[in-house]
Amino acid sequence: MDMKIPRATAKRLPMYYRYLSGLHNAKVKRISSSTFADAVQVDSATIRRDLSYFGALGKRGYGYDVDDLLDFFKKILNQDHLTNAALVGLGNLGQALLHFNFHKDSNVRISAAFDIHDNMINTVQSGVPVYDVNDLEKQLSEQQIEVVILTVPTGVAQKICDQAIAGGAKGIMNFTSKRLSAPKNVRVQNVDLTNELQTLIYFIEHYDN
Repeated sequence: MDMKIPRATAKRLPMYYRYLSGLHNAKVKRISSSTFADAVQVDSATIRRDLSYFGALGKRGYGYDVDDLLDFFKKILNQDHLTNAALVGLGNLGQALLHFNFHKDSNVRISAAFDIHDNMINTVQSGVPVYDVNDLEKQLSEQQIEVVILTVPTGVAQKICDQAIAGGAKGIMNFTSKRLSAPKNVRVQNVDLTNELQTLIYFIEHYDN
């Protein structure tokens, strides 16, 4: 997205896109903001405010045209072309992500994987070639991959991050507990599964709804 919008809004856009994709597949032609809100569990005022950043996308008394809104989101979320990503670290979590791969449900595909173990290097796992992690910088540059997923031990996370950035990475999805240092032009998205689970348990125990 080239336009500057609130971070909270940006985080909700992929959710909106997935819901609209489902409506499109079900051949639904239009949707009201209230029905939209019930489905994605975001209040209708927030949805209208989020969409208002992009202009007049709906009509009062009519709602939103599903196909028009879906086409719009495809453009701003770059869903109209495939994005290749690299996965570094083929432990249990890395193997699970590689087996799942994202292109089945989105426009992202893991196209290269990296590991340190000889029994993995120069093999093909779940249809994805596996390279020596020492070749990370070279392969990212040659394959023009700008998105990297890290599922490596915490102790080497920063080193791998630095190598990825040197290879041209612009976005790092970090599944380690290490908070990484990166230049301002590189986006780091931290995914702490333990923290997310603890947050979920806290809300279950302290809130009724």
